[in-house]
Amino acid sequence: MKIILASPRGFCAGVNMAIESLELAITSFGPPVYVYHEIVHNKYVVDTFRQKGAIFVEHLEEVPSGSTLLFSAHGVSPEVRRIARERKLYAIDATCPLVTKVHLEAVRYAKQAYTIVLIGHEGHDEVVGTMGEAPEAMVLVETPEDVDRLQIADESKIAYLTQTTLSVDDANRIIRRLEARFPHIQSPPKADICYATQNRQEAVHLLSEESDVALVLGSQNSSNSQRLRELAGERGIAAYLIDGASDIDVDWFSGDETVLVTAGASAPESVVQGCVAFLQERFDAKVELRSIREEEVHFPLPRELRTVGTSTAK
Repeated sequence: MKIILASPRGFCAGVNMAIESLELAITSFGPPVYVYHEIVHNKYVVDTFRQKGAIFVEHLEEVPSGSTLLFSAHGVSPEVRRIARERKLYAIDATCPLVTKVHLEAVRYAKQAYTIVLIGHEGHDEVVGTMGEAPEAMVLVETPEDVDRLQIADESKIAYLTQTTLSVDDANRIIRRLEARFPHIQSPPKADICYATQNRQEAVHLLSEESDVALVLGSQNSSNSQRLRELAGERGIAAYLIDGASDIDVDWFSGDETVLVTAGASAPESVVQGCVAFLQERFDAKVELRSIREEEVHFPLPRELRTVGTSTAK
């Protein structure tokens, strides 16, 4: 067996920032630190933080007044921020800056009286937060067929935005349909799908051509991880989304395959290495690292933690 270990893979700059923020908040303020939604969509990361004293909530009513609260990497709506202020919570905003960019674009278009078409997955934390910026001006589409059903009052004032973790190919299909139906539609100045999502998809797109099986490390509720599995499957190979080595079924392999191993942007490197070690032990697999692009992006800590981070570093 041969393993092609894709790079880049795993944590992106936004996830690194969010995880570092929660670590620092727990260390500096002590547990419990409440987190609105999962810090990132990864079972291993969430379970690890639960053991350290993080409490993940879906409703701010679950958070005692005056507590420390961290907003996850996926962002929140203005209404959630308002409730946090009302409950006198010490809120730390670990929203990924690339998600914040989409929020600001939504606000800008809404102020100009545009109808905003958001391309994304209904119910995803990021989509809920983005739509909360301008609910009266925004409509969600998930497929090209949804575009055909749109009813827009003023087709001269329409714009689109996208969830940051979409499949690039899927998003482009919807964008092409939007542009065909609404020739005057406005697009964001810079694409909303984040650099890390695009890079990981590009790696799978290229490397799956040399592979028989793809293992994507990531949780089932991770949008970008699901897209990686789907993309590998579209290339005609068996593709599995797994949380770790314990999810591997040895019947997936005969022992002489080329196995592509990658990870979604919220999956830690430890689970990747655990998967590689399992295949090495069970099938005497040889590993070849294949890098298609270097990533050197870094996001600063949230403003609420920067002085804490400085004093801790000293």
